[in-house]
Amino acid sequence: MRLPRTGRGRLALVLALVAAVVVFTATVPLLRDWFDLRVYYGTVDSWLHHDGRIYDYRVPGTTYGFTYPPFAAVVMLPMALMDLHVAIAVALLLNLVALAFVLRVLAGRAWRRHGWYGVALVLCGLALFEPLRDTFSFGQVNILLLALVLLDCWLLSTGRERWAGVGIGLAAAIKLTPAAFIGLLLVARRWRAAAVATTVAAAATALAVWVAPGASRFYWTHAMWDTTRVGRLDYVSNQSLQGILARLDVTDREVWAVVVLAVLGVWVARTRRAVVAGDWTAAFALTGLTACLVSPITWVHHLVWLLPSFAVLVRSGRRRVAAALYAVLCTSVVWLWFDDASGVDGFLGSNTYAWITLGLLFWLPVGQSASERSTLPRVTSDTAPAPIPAAPAIAQASAQPGASPSGVTAATTGTVAGPGLGLARKPSSDPTGSTRPAAPNPQSSSSPASS
Repeated sequence: MRLPRTGRGRLALVLALVAAVVVFTATVPLLRDWFDLRVYYGTVDSWLHHDGRIYDYRVPGTTYGFTYPPFAAVVMLPMALMDLHVAIAVALLLNLVALAFVLRVLAGRAWRRHGWYGVALVLCGLALFEPLRDTFSFGQVNILLLALVLLDCWLLSTGRERWAGVGIGLAAAIKLTPAAFIGLLLVARRWRAAAVATTVAAAATALAVWVAPGASRFYWTHAMWDTTRVGRLDYVSNQSLQGILARLDVTDREVWAVVVLAVLGVWVARTRRAVVAGDWTAAFALTGLTACLVSPITWVHHLVWLLPSFAVLVRSGRRRVAAALYAVLCTSVVWLWFDDASGVDGFLGSNTYAWITLGLLFWLPVGQSASERSTLPRVTSDTAPAPIPAAPAIAQASAQPGASPSGVTAATTGTVAGPGLGLARKPSSDPTGSTRPAAPNPQSSSSPASS
């Protein structure tokens, strides 16, 4: 099937795709009603205006409360000065800006070549990506954290290493998962950047200790170690290694530790290869994949960390592979096993997203040198190709130092996934996976608060 080449045809295609996205979003019951944002908002509002404790707050009628480190609550304090609807609007705007920055980092300058038409196709595809849909619909912070981390990726890949580590440090202080990227800096032997990231994370944590000493003490001595506060490990949304084992009813922590160590070994070997070749995008992509796998709980919306991997696949010419995997991640297929993940079909189907993550860790193309990345085939344009210059002119151009035959890199998501299978998810009162009842004792007690 050929894509339209006229302006009118392209506009018609974009309008049709927008209509399909709207219909899909409106008919598939996957909207989350800003639930996590309401957790954030209620927590800081209770803390600032009602003398409440950060980890005691619960969304009315639920057992859900704040689960991030105290510094995240400090960062979110401005929300307490807004109406909830204003906070939702601000969160949407921040997520859109962060997404634009993520796409700019991953696509490089290639986005300019595709113009409004290419950007519109990419945005339609992104609107169908389940982790991204859930991030926006929950009011989550995943895209903001990804943007902070990719800021350091951009600094390292462009030789601006003086401030590298600041983004990772801030992200790690807000949520624990991005701390994996400090490990990347250590594996890459970027000692200064690793020290900056660690210092920034420690300073932000110290600020939170000063602002909320009681909450900090409770979090770092108790809540951090209690994974049951966040949710059930066997809940189908948990697409981590721990989630796979939990759905197999394997509760032995030693088994999980062995699997995690094996995955970390693969990550170290592949990341070193990427770093040696100067392929920072692949190194960051591999680290995002690994963080999702080794984290005890990786909800579906956490899988926005897979976006850099799709950029690497497109850049390396694996567009069909990228399109196929991306399409699966638009289908919500894992929710078919919401009620029962037993049997062979349950083992394979309920862990579909985890299998994709694991497969990308093993087979993501890495280690391309800068010159190899710059010689990727150019996307066919509508205009006739420019005449080939005479041989002497070619020789003269190629003799210039640092000249590249193409200088073009692939766009972040050069393919557009269809609107998925439209699988209806069973309505649930368990938006983040926890069925654990509220803790009977407050934050200051020895019993954990429920998430």
